[in-house]
Amino acid sequence: MKGVRFRALRDVGDPVELGAAYSDAGADELVFLDIHATTGDRPTLVELVKRVADRLAIPFTVGGGVRSAADGERLLQAGADKVAVNSAALARPEVISELADRLGSQAVVVAIDAEGGRVRSHAGKVAAGRDAVEWALEAEERGAGEILLTSIDADGTRAGYDLELTASVAGGVSVPVIASGGAGNAQHVADALRFAQAALLASILHEDPQRLASLREEVRGLGVPVRC
Repeated sequence: MKGVRFRALRDVGDPVELGAAYSDAGADELVFLDIHATTGDRPTLVELVKRVADRLAIPFTVGGGVRSAADGERLLQAGADKVAVNSAALARPEVISELADRLGSQAVVVAIDAEGGRVRSHAGKVAAGRDAVEWALEAEERGAGEILLTSIDADGTRAGYDLELTASVAGGVSVPVIASGGAGNAQHVADALRFAQAALLASILHEDPQRLASLREEVRGLGVPVRC
């Protein structure tokens, strides 16, 4: 599912087939976020995670509905390499440390959705009352190995990443930051990678997964080193 600024969600394809297509086209990693697991108060679809993992030859991060270390362990057993936690961590920050203790920090991603520099939870529906940079710092201190930073303001617009937000968070933490929200072309990706260690792509690829190969070449042509 994909929308603009977390609204007007539309079906963009089968996650198993899209995941396989991205893996075959040269993606470095795949991020699968079960957006209805939190809002619908249900667990992540573990069987679906297994089906996706079976088709991949790249690292796989899964989030949505992760509320405990046991939830995270089930996802790793299903084939995920990392788990992402968002709303549950805001409600009970100790879950980050519990996940890190059980799975290792390298397997724990804290996803942060921010609007105007302020954190929101439950797929952007609830104000969390936290500053994005301060929350990223706390997440790192509690054991997060990566930060997945999504700008709600830029999400789905294809007008470029929120570079101010990305630079602020990436400059405040020492763990890798994945910039998310707003990619429209190779220049946008190159701009984000000035600050973040990775750039997440969604809307511009879901309708044409094969574009990934040419996009990588365009980013490389802009002087950004990417894996061949």
